[in-house]
Amino acid sequence: MKNVLITGGTSGIGLGIARAFAAKGYNLLINGLEPNGPEIAKELAAEHGIKVIHSPANLMQPEQIREMVALAERVLGQVDILINNAGIQHVAPVDEFPEDKWDAIISVNMSASFHAAKAVWPGMKTRGFGRIINIASAHALRASEYKIAYVTAKHGIAGLTKVLALEGAPHNITCNAICPGYVRTPLVEAQIADQAKAHQMSESDVIEKVMLKKQPVKQFVTIDAIANLALYLASETAGQLTGAMLPIDGGWSAQ
Repeated sequence: MKNVLITGGTSGIGLGIARAFAAKGYNLLINGLEPNGPEIAKELAAEHGIKVIHSPANLMQPEQIREMVALAERVLGQVDILINNAGIQHVAPVDEFPEDKWDAIISVNMSASFHAAKAVWPGMKTRGFGRIINIASAHALRASEYKIAYVTAKHGIAGLTKVLALEGAPHNITCNAICPGYVRTPLVEAQIADQAKAHQMSESDVIEKVMLKKQPVKQFVTIDAIANLALYLASETAGQLTGAMLPIDGGWSAQ
């Protein structure tokens, strides 16, 4: 069975993806800063009879990313599938946007995906197989107010995805991006509060009139939907699908 490295794999979408891959028998390295990361790894390993290791690597530090990949290769043997999922957010008008928040979001949401892909690339090329899955966002395809760093980073992920797909094609390395609409994760819960403050409205109005306003299907995207698409993209069957930006956004990007 193949081995998967998931950044931001100890909460939210990343943890949902980790659970889905574990259920299919994949070995995992899950990265995350949550203090219960090691316990999550132990639980997944015991429940599914697989190898699971946890890495608390700080994705703002390229050296720590390289060390994380080296750990996966040392303990699991190799990294067959890389899922760049980790992300952070801050909401503010452009003239009030803190510069340190800009730097952090660009680093975690975009640059870390480059450093991780670069680190796993030599092994994937040598073996003639690799799957890189970037968890982007509908904001890789569309823009919204008050999210200049996040939208910029996710648009950057779109370009990164396409270049990796082109360079990976001769080596059976695919790279695709999943572009979800709003998913009710801890990150989005924080956004609801921030948007309520920015728009001076109630949180329920933010959900209805701001977040889901742009989605014709008025429902939050489920983590299961994202995880199942990731499983397909990781498979041998998906070898011809590469360089794609795949929306799961309730029709948002169809407009």
